[in-house]
Amino acid sequence: MLCLQGEMIRGGTSKCWIFAHRDVAATGVDVDALLLAAFNAADPRQIDGVGGASSTTSKAAVVQASARPGVDVEYAFAQIGIGDERVEWASNCGNCATAVALYAVHHHLVPIAPDTTTVRMLNVNTGARLTGTIPTPAGVAPDEGAAVVAGTSARGVPVLLGFLDPAGSTTGRSLPTGRTLDELTGPAGPVEASLVDAGAPAALFEAKAVGLDGTESLTAFATAVPALTLLRRQAALAMGLAREGDPVSHAVPKVGIVARPAAYRTTQGIPVNQDEYDLAVRMVSMHAPHPAIGLTSAVALATAAATPGTLAHRVARQTADGTLRLGTPAGVVTTRAVPAPDGASPTVLLHRAARRIARAELLVPVLEGRPA
Repeated sequence: MLCLQGEMIRGGTSKCWIFAHRDVAATGVDVDALLLAAFNAADPRQIDGVGGASSTTSKAAVVQASARPGVDVEYAFAQIGIGDERVEWASNCGNCATAVALYAVHHHLVPIAPDTTTVRMLNVNTGARLTGTIPTPAGVAPDEGAAVVAGTSARGVPVLLGFLDPAGSTTGRSLPTGRTLDELTGPAGPVEASLVDAGAPAALFEAKAVGLDGTESLTAFATAVPALTLLRRQAALAMGLAREGDPVSHAVPKVGIVARPAAYRTTQGIPVNQDEYDLAVRMVSMHAPHPAIGLTSAVALATAAATPGTLAHRVARQTADGTLRLGTPAGVVTTRAVPAPDGASPTVLLHRAARRIARAELLVPVLEGRPA
């Protein structure tokens, strides 16, 4: 049995276990084996571990201070399997980055300013650079705040999360195939797709292509998950994220449907009028509908909606100030694209909330024969 120090922090609509890199290294155990055991990934209920048995609660980040110029903190993001003994390291998570920013301030991984403190982060999985700006009045790291986000009524510390120059963060191009539209083959035949890479690689389809309207409940949207799972694999091959014969990834690319705004009700029954948002979206997270939207997916959608010729641009209501309001199952999530200097792609900003839930010593039953 191993002891591992960790903190559970809610970032936006996800819960993320944060571990210091030095503590993980000190166990002498392979990090995949350590996380699989800590989360009890083999069990779909994760009942003998710290996982929450959903894609938004089976996440971890391994964090350390950075010596790189312009970077305060480096983190590796892990999506841990649920009933699947596998750790996905191929993607990033904006909600967990929100949690990492709060962790960094509490652990003095960045000098704390007397008003607000900005944490400059590097996601080592993808090379993405982000910032998290947190209020630190009188130079004090906050434990509580009044910020809320769509998908939960819980309050938290406000975090302004920025994705810096997000286009092409994984493949090197915002349009990995060089086209705004590609044709993939779904269960019922050819399907138009827009394959984009900003924040994270994403494969986007019009809702009507899978027989939906884009404002469905999570239960109704779940009927399209098998078809979208098949299309995700084809998109991964087309985007150069995988080769024939490689293991199937359920983390990248992100996959989802888009549609024109229409009135709908959130999962909590709150009505949303069509003029309250600009683009209807439903996304898949691992094997299931995402209850809201992953932030890296939101960045990809913001980029796609601003790119003429893509499916998202075709159906989105265009705005003059770079704002895009996304109609998700949990409610409206707003992104804002801010022009960047030196030819970089626009920085995408999102308002998030974070709260530290627990500081714990995890007792991990790591199997023998799994060294570092």
